[in-house]
Amino acid sequence: MKIIWLGHGSFRFEIGGQVLLLDPWLTGNPVLPEDQHEAAVEGATHILLTHAHFDHAADAVSLSKKLGAPVAGQFDLMGLWGETEGIETVGFNKGGTVDLGGVKVSMVVAQHSSTFTTPDGLKAAGSEVGYMIAAEGHTIYCSGDTDVMADMEWFGDYYKPDIGILSAGGHFTMDMDKAAYAAKKYFNFKTLIPAHYKTFPLLEQSAQALVDALPDVQVIEPQVMTAIEI
Repeated sequence: MKIIWLGHGSFRFEIGGQVLLLDPWLTGNPVLPEDQHEAAVEGATHILLTHAHFDHAADAVSLSKKLGAPVAGQFDLMGLWGETEGIETVGFNKGGTVDLGGVKVSMVVAQHSSTFTTPDGLKAAGSEVGYMIAAEGHTIYCSGDTDVMADMEWFGDYYKPDIGILSAGGHFTMDMDKAAYAAKKYFNFKTLIPAHYKTFPLLEQSAQALVDALPDVQVIEPQVMTAIEI
């Protein structure tokens, strides 16, 4: 398995013979060089979307058309795009699990918001979610943009993820301290990867607080376009 950070909340997973792009944000992403865009999405088989904010969803439709890769995500937004954009979608909802070519993806709740910009202003776009991705004997919890939630207790107990990818930049999501709290209280991660940080000055720039708080967990500060092999 390879986990490749594309900056911000965007990831590429090479797992179970598939290539999944999670919230692939290319256009305007200040930490993903333009000359790396093609390599970041090459061979993608599926696109996973956590919510509709521009820094997660801006490129989803165009990439789906370009790559011929279906977009999987929350039912309401997928239904809209299926009708208006003519792309293949996999619409499901919280509590549901879909099989993406042998990779099992379960949708779980998150606490954030989900809107996109229209000529008439901001419009609601379904709801924000996270994912459990299971293949190759591992389960990855991708929190999406969220605060700490009591629901994480049953996530950890039921899905038992050994790899965590937690949004931890603060201001819009958990910060490093809250991500560490969630990891200690609710999960038994072997590997933890922070996300949604360092992109803008407003966000946390270092994961050292997370590293210091979790001495028994392999906390990996990802580097853009550098594969983490598990």
